[in-house]
Amino acid sequence: MLQAASKLLRARVARLLVWALALIPLAAFALGLRAADFQDLAAVLNMLGRLTGVLGLAFLLLSAALSARVPGFDIPFGGLTRLWHTHHLLGAAALALLMAHPLLLAFSAQVHGEGLAFATLFPPLSDIATWSGWVALLMMMIFLAPTFSFFGKPDYERWKRLHKVAVLAVVISLVHTALFSRSLPYWTDLIVWTLFAGMALGAVLWRFVFSRRVGRLPYTVADVRRPANNVVELTLEPRRRPLKYKAGNFVYMTPFDHDLENGHGEEHPYTLSSSPLESNLRMAIKDLGNASRALQSIKTGARVTVEGPYGRFFKTPDRVDKPELWVSGGIGVTPFLARMRHLAALEAGGDIRFIYCVQDEARALYLLELQALAGRIPGCKLVPHYFYREGPLSQTFLRENCGDIDQREAYICGPQPLNRLVQAHLRALSVPRRAIHTEEFELL
Repeated sequence: MLQAASKLLRARVARLLVWALALIPLAAFALGLRAADFQDLAAVLNMLGRLTGVLGLAFLLLSAALSARVPGFDIPFGGLTRLWHTHHLLGAAALALLMAHPLLLAFSAQVHGEGLAFATLFPPLSDIATWSGWVALLMMMIFLAPTFSFFGKPDYERWKRLHKVAVLAVVISLVHTALFSRSLPYWTDLIVWTLFAGMALGAVLWRFVFSRRVGRLPYTVADVRRPANNVVELTLEPRRRPLKYKAGNFVYMTPFDHDLENGHGEEHPYTLSSSPLESNLRMAIKDLGNASRALQSIKTGARVTVEGPYGRFFKTPDRVDKPELWVSGGIGVTPFLARMRHLAALEAGGDIRFIYCVQDEARALYLLELQALAGRIPGCKLVPHYFYREGPLSQTFLRENCGDIDQREAYICGPQPLNRLVQAHLRALSVPRRAIHTEEFELL
């Protein structure tokens, strides 16, 4: 329990530190406040307009800094999904603040006449300082709007292409701030924006320059297995140095096979199914979209790149320190398969109850291998749950097959409906939230 609490605390501290960084420009802004900024409504609105601009730019730059996807950087946040969640919140907050920024300045000018308010929003075309701000805001709306659920789930590759506009939006926002040269007082203006711009620039350089040269490792498809008619397990052989990872990690894989119908040159996240002791990588890929469907026909000899590793699903992937409960569904069996292969290779054991949820026996991926592995791992018990026979997974089923459930670390990986159902059951069965670990790929 102490380790779980420590992990949760680290994730909260990491997120709080990111938000706390926004206090730096806020404190610098406060240094420049004067009594005149509060003397009347127009002055207060003008001050708030400048403040929303400062905080909006700070949030935008912090959001950009979190987009680097440097392997290992996600661990303090509790995994890449939670890191992206903070990134999304910062981006949404930046958009809201920067949309309020010109409106508050216009309302301030409105006190002195409608003409001045209109001129504040839409000055002559020669006013590059103001128009650069409008261009940056428009770009933000273009690349951020598709991420809101109001517009529906975006196409992954189209969303990635749109997000490249973010680089220009950040640059033009900094140009807008520099041209006005009054966002922060005294010498703090140069220091604060240089610091924040440096973090954002570092992320961009890693993402589009260094990660392509250093972070992406070349592999070749050495073998293709088909454990089911809509699932393929690839074995990848390193062409240079092999990837170092832990059981339960995932990677971004990019195929370079021109014979593929879709997905050539596209990167997508896949959980590794191999033990870190193996010389090659293995990953199981289910047909869940155009790119993963195309990979069902990939041939041996195809070249791919792998970037990672990311995530930290298991607290102690090399051993079982205390009783654990595993619940998986569908292709969510992959991280558990990797850990079972690893524990068997290490000849290690532990108190494990593994509930494997599938629709029926015919769709139980790797069932024979899982049963064999469970037999080789002392203390591991595999319990299949068949939906067509037993209905949705229930609290009763969990309690009957895991009587001390509230004393275990629980790991869940599977479709979102199953994930949410199991979490609700575990909380109802008095399993502490800090002892519940999930693997999700909500990375948009």
